[in-house]
Amino acid sequence: MAEEQAETSFSVKLRREATGFAGAIRRALSKRRFRWPLYFLGLMLAAIIAFWFIFLRDLPSAESLLDYEPALPTFVRDVNGEPVQSFAREQRVELAFEEYPPVLIRAFLAAEDRTFFTHGGLDYTGLAGAVIDYISKMGSGERARGGSTITQQVAKNLLLDDEYSVTRKIREAVLAYRIESVLTKEQILELYLNQIFLGRNAYGVQAASRAYFDKDVSELEAHEAAFLAALPRAPANYNPNRFPERALARRNWVLDQMLSNDWLTTEQHRAAHAQPLGTTRAGRPITDNVNGYYMEEVRRILIDRFGEDAEDGPFGIYSGGLWVRTSYDPQMQASAEESFRNGLMRVDAGRAWEGPIATIPMDDGEWQSHLASANLWVGYEDWRVAVVLSKDGGSARIGFADGETGTMPSGTAGIARRGGGTAWSTMQPGDIITVRPIGGDSYAFAKQPSMSGGMVVEAVQTGRVYAMQGGFSQGLEAFNRATQAERQPGSSIKPFVYAAALENGMTPASIVVDGPFCVYQSASLGTKCFRNSGGGAAGPQTLRWGLENSRNLMTVRTASETGMDNVIEMISRANIGDYEPYLAFSLGAGDTTVLRMTNAFGMLANHGRDVGPSLIDYVQDRHGDVIYPANWEACEGCNADDWDGGPMPRPPVPGRRVMEAVTAFQIVHILEGVIQRGTATILRDLDRPMFGKTGTTTGPTNVWFVGGTPDIVAGVYLGYDEQNRSIGGGAGGTLAAPIWKQFMRETMEGRPVLPFRAPEGVRMVRVDRRTGRRVFGAWPSDSPQTAIIWEAFRAESEPTRTIRRDVMARRPVRRERQVSQEQQTVETTVPSNDSEFLQSEGGIY
Repeated sequence: MAEEQAETSFSVKLRREATGFAGAIRRALSKRRFRWPLYFLGLMLAAIIAFWFIFLRDLPSAESLLDYEPALPTFVRDVNGEPVQSFAREQRVELAFEEYPPVLIRAFLAAEDRTFFTHGGLDYTGLAGAVIDYISKMGSGERARGGSTITQQVAKNLLLDDEYSVTRKIREAVLAYRIESVLTKEQILELYLNQIFLGRNAYGVQAASRAYFDKDVSELEAHEAAFLAALPRAPANYNPNRFPERALARRNWVLDQMLSNDWLTTEQHRAAHAQPLGTTRAGRPITDNVNGYYMEEVRRILIDRFGEDAEDGPFGIYSGGLWVRTSYDPQMQASAEESFRNGLMRVDAGRAWEGPIATIPMDDGEWQSHLASANLWVGYEDWRVAVVLSKDGGSARIGFADGETGTMPSGTAGIARRGGGTAWSTMQPGDIITVRPIGGDSYAFAKQPSMSGGMVVEAVQTGRVYAMQGGFSQGLEAFNRATQAERQPGSSIKPFVYAAALENGMTPASIVVDGPFCVYQSASLGTKCFRNSGGGAAGPQTLRWGLENSRNLMTVRTASETGMDNVIEMISRANIGDYEPYLAFSLGAGDTTVLRMTNAFGMLANHGRDVGPSLIDYVQDRHGDVIYPANWEACEGCNADDWDGGPMPRPPVPGRRVMEAVTAFQIVHILEGVIQRGTATILRDLDRPMFGKTGTTTGPTNVWFVGGTPDIVAGVYLGYDEQNRSIGGGAGGTLAAPIWKQFMRETMEGRPVLPFRAPEGVRMVRVDRRTGRRVFGAWPSDSPQTAIIWEAFRAESEPTRTIRRDVMARRPVRRERQVSQEQQTVETTVPSNDSEFLQSEGGIY
């Protein structure tokens, strides 16, 4: 009974019957025949989303290939338009499809993708084989063989990474299909042939053709094209220097494939098969780079303006494919290098050896790798860079970056070393030195100069820098002393001190006292007294005489009378430097560079107009558009074959006026006297109109010579990198001027002799050279020491003739006399006035 009376508990779930669309869906899902298809659709949707997320989410657009521009090197042309340098991390030359010969295209198709022109981006037969090979090698660590078409390789190389995975392979296949829908077969093949890596730092077939055969692709024969087609899979494995048999076998396999596809006849195949590899020993760059300080300065300018790589902008010098036209003159550069180096060797002869160029570790046995990594070279005669490997008795064993070795007798290294001992006694294994061959595998020690300096050659009217040398060898020392070394110019600054004086009332005939000159500086500094470099004083002299003979006392007195504010303002306008108004700067105590000094002297010869030094004329992008300078415009009609009768092209006059034209000519006219009878008479026998100025700083620590002709100026300085280190005896006229002379003799040979032409407003007057007084009745002679010279004056500033009654009263009365007809003829040939003399001399310019 108790059980019957127990309560029974239960629960009831009430569900409202759905109506409408939701109800229909619920009723359908309750039935299996509808539920499973919906599950399948959902699974497919999830798979598609996962596929997109894994493989397609960040896949690049194939349309980007329409505007794809591969990384191209920058090419530099010289003043004649010839390529002389390339800046490249990847050696590459881009060609159009039509420029590739059929035999080369067939060779690559035979080796890489024989069905290229018939498939849609994927070779399904090859792909299936690659999948089977991949599965069979899973877990073995071996890499499966590829099954990629050329289109897939384009996708991989241009748009994807080189990851070895199934994911990348699927992404590559999808992208290849997209590429086929965007580009034509010819466009795809062109991209492939332009970007494929083939070893020897060659990217693209044209660069590889030059690297392996020193030929353009248009010159390749069948066996050579087949070798290049053998390389894409693994260039290092078919290196012809290391694995010639392997490379030959692979090349012959490509030839066999060409024969099987009927792309070679049996006779052509047999002939090609019989050929040796024929590759060069080492790859050549696209251009025979001249390197050196000039090209390194061009590179620095381009990097500052455009950057290095594509990340820096579209015109990076290692990727932008720029064409750079420079004013580099091969002949002048060669003369400048030879003259400068010979001068350094001459000046440095007999001086102690400063020590090794560098030192590399020797304990790991990798001396060749270390030496090659140092990237040192000389470029002087037949000198080579070597490392001392060992010393034993009377000779040392030395090694070179290419792995060669040789011996160096101790007798060739007996020169003293600075600090004590000799080069031989202090030389240790690991020291990098320079040597020269003396026969067989023997080399003599060659001491690179410890002194250095810089040299610049520039065009007067345009400022184009034709040549630049910034040291003995850019391969040994990258520091460019022509543009980077700030040095005191010494007396070479004096022309600009006197130019300030001429613009402030003085004339070349003004009298300045060459005598003691002292200046009270302050209570703490006391009085500063100046002196001439050779001591002594010459008393009152003309301004011309003071500049010709580089007199310090006359210079500081002239600067003081002119006002140092005016002097430093003139020096600043000439872009030499910005200095404080202290008299010491009138003697060249401020720092400047040889490039700035050379340009300033070019301004003097250019009638006071400064155009600024320039190494680069213009820069074009890969499409030929000029991108630098920003305001560059082509000169219409300048390159016409024939004159059309119209007005001649008149390009705008470049530069800015920084000095009055008359003043500039007066200074140049005086500086001609420096060569004729002043501190640079060593140059007199060059026998053409030239001007210039020597410079020597206290010590002397630096010696200079800067000057030129009406169309070319050049500047030279010599000195140690330690600015306060004395170079010993000598001055600008005896150390720097001979370098300048050798260069000018070689450069000016065969050039027309041009006079310095006077600008409007110059009056040429006969004066006594020592007193500056005007002369009547006598004429200048051809002797450099002539007492009477033609002097250049500003209009209305020339010396006037004073007529005094007492002097005129004492003058004898001229008596007429009878002369024969012969005597009359002789006398009429003698000029009676300035006008007749000028006509007889062909004019004074």
